[in-house]
Amino acid sequence: MGMIDRFIGVAPAVGALGSAATGMAEVFTRNATRRMELDEEAFARALDQHGKEFAAPRQGWFDGFVNALNRLPRPLLALGTMGLFIYAMIEPAGFGLRMQGLQAVPEPLWWLMGAIVGFYFGAREAHHFRNRGWSVPATAETPEPQTAQPFAAPSDDFADNAALRDWARSQGK
Repeated sequence: MGMIDRFIGVAPAVGALGSAATGMAEVFTRNATRRMELDEEAFARALDQHGKEFAAPRQGWFDGFVNALNRLPRPLLALGTMGLFIYAMIEPAGFGLRMQGLQAVPEPLWWLMGAIVGFYFGAREAHHFRNRGWSVPATAETPEPQTAQPFAAPSDDFADNAALRDWARSQGK
């Protein structure tokens, strides 16, 4: 068929007609491959810009202050909870009044408080999980890929495996 097309001279016309149809189709529908290429290029540029933004950390007094504030909530919550136990033992009447006050807090406000604390610690854990070093120890060696060996007749290599020794004996070898 290809040889007949060359003799008749139809092949260039068919190719031109095919590319014209492709061009016409792209007027009505987007070229998905080109769209994916452009999306990948935009993603690569955004990732590169993000990397450049955080390449050199700036450590000023404000950064140190914010880092110190970020480290406070967990110790304050832990020490505050222990402080409540101590307060309950020292001043039971005052502690009871405060707990009655907490019972007056509406339930949606408790849900909001739980969401705030949960998202804070969840985001903190996600941050540490993402920035964990996933390095392979230097002593680990990559194993050589093993090729399939044809089945060999049993021999004295089965000395350390009792089941294989019994099987070899049952085969009469």
